Amino acid sequence: MGRSRFISEPLRRYVAEHAGFVCEYRRLPQSLSTAAFEIDHILASTHGGPTEASNRCFACPVCNGAKHSQQKARDPESGRLVRLFNPRRDAWKRHFDWSDDFGDIFGKTAVGRATVVALDMNLPRVVHLRHCRLR
Repeated sequence: MGRSRFISEPLRRYVAEHAGFVCEYRRLPQSLSTAAFEIDHILASTHGGPTEASNRCFACPVCNGAKHSQQKARDPESGRLVRLFNPRRDAWKRHFDWSDDFGDIFGKTAVGRATVVALDMNLPRVVHLRHCRLR
């Protein structure tokens, strides 16, 4: 692993604590997952994104894997290529909303809709876990 990809333990801790130990994309708490959450480059290092707090977010492995270095995706409503949600720049509630039972996440904007699809934010097992959290 090259030095540019190294994430110090203090930076890991800061990003996780800042996120409240919840995936900043799909809002799944780390405590409901058996897999360790990851520190995602919002702007991928392959696209010149720096390894600093302003470009890092706490992400579950599913979101981080689905996003990979992707920066844009198609809005399923308009078909336009739009940027993905940026947890450091965008307000989650502006782009997303919950279903009545708080299981599914819906995109309210082109950015939100594209992100929901690109990151597969409503996988059945994740929806189930979000329901479990409410019990």
